[in-house]
Amino acid sequence: MGRVKDFVRAHPQLAAFGGLAVAMVAVLLVAARDVALEPGQRATLIASTVALAGLCVWIINWE
Repeated sequence: MGRVKDFVRAHPQLAAFGGLAVAMVAVLLVAARDVALEPGQRATLIASTVALAGLCVWIINWE
């Protein structure tokens, strides 16, 4: 647990991006579980969601 705390202290934006991306992808997968999507479509949605999480963290950290 100490390594995780050290990483978060050293790289707060990267840690926020990782946490937000994981949470957003989890919500996406739960919301789309009953939708008939091709594997490529699902992969594209996941990649777009991860990119959106990165943009959100970048915008939040504007100074």
